Amino acid sequence: MSKLFIVPTPIGNLADITLRALEVLKTVNLILAEDTRTSSNLLKHYGIATPLKSHHKFNEHQTVDYIASRIEAGESVALISDAGTPGISDPGFLLVRTCVERCIEVECLPGATALIPALVQSGFPCDRFIFEGFLPQKKGRNKRLEALKDEERTIILYESPFRIVKLLEQMLPIFGADRQVCIARELTKLHEENFRGSLAQAKEHFSSKTPKGEFVVVVKGKTNNEKEKD
Repeated sequence: MSKLFIVPTPIGNLADITLRALEVLKTVNLILAEDTRTSSNLLKHYGIATPLKSHHKFNEHQTVDYIASRIEAGESVALISDAGTPGISDPGFLLVRTCVERCIEVECLPGATALIPALVQSGFPCDRFIFEGFLPQKKGRNKRLEALKDEERTIILYESPFRIVKLLEQMLPIFGADRQVCIARELTKLHEENFRGSLAQAKEHFSSKTPKGEFVVVVKGKTNNEKEKD
């Protein structure tokens, strides 16, 4: 059936891919990948020989119509990212929107994404939360943090190893040194780490060594006690 499949891939451990995801990747006509070198390793591991084409933030504006036309012509296409679910802080939104606008069927498979495991194992309330993804690298960064400081729901952020210490330094005067965080690093991988403590402790911990891996920062929402202090 001609359709766009959104297929989550493991965020680290290759065994986390679903049986259904493997079946889709084997049977579609084309797989779109954020980085074909990274995805080739996954496909090779599972013996998948489906043609692979790059689809990333630098070329997606130019290629979405071409891909949609191929699906309209009867092909089935799967979209994957380097890790996790496409569209969640990864390329994918533009292609999905184009397909929806052209009445092309879109099906998203359930699967891996870093924010949910980090949230659930944080120990913070996870019945209501807000996901902010990556903050702006430069302009507007502090403004976004200021807008979040009074948020009562649990807050989830993504950050790179190159900016994690800077993020914690920026959060300290805004959220307060005692605000509790859980910072997950290298989820599902051999060197997975989950730091739990205050913002001040987190800043000291990650400043004492060279941060490595991708980070999920889970921040406890503002409590009534903190409001009273304000």
